[in-house]
Amino acid sequence: MRAHVSEIVFDCADPAGLVRFWAELLGGVPVDRSPDWSYVEPPGFVRIAFQQVPEGKAVKNRLHLDLDAPELDAAADGATALGASRVGGVVTDPQGSFQVMRDPEGNEFCFVSG
Repeated sequence: MRAHVSEIVFDCADPAGLVRFWAELLGGVPVDRSPDWSYVEPPGFVRIAFQQVPEGKAVKNRLHLDLDAPELDAAADGATALGASRVGGVVTDPQGSFQVMRDPEGNEFCFVSG
């Protein structure tokens, strides 16, 4: 038997707020299922859900999303306008370039190109 990914879930303090950030970034309509659970189904991607937890984020994520963005600076500027923040500068290696970001609650993700 093989399983398949039905959704990716982020622990967070404010599901309704965070789902709106990700819906704006990736597309889709934010859905608030309850005060402690929200989700978005971005076009062409698995559902991303946000569940409220009492503890805050304390360390680097063990999992993060890499988002294809041919124009890294433009993507980072757009995400920053939505409440994200850059972590360092663009890193380039033989495989391409990437910009590490944090969403409004500090969850890391990357814009990648190449």
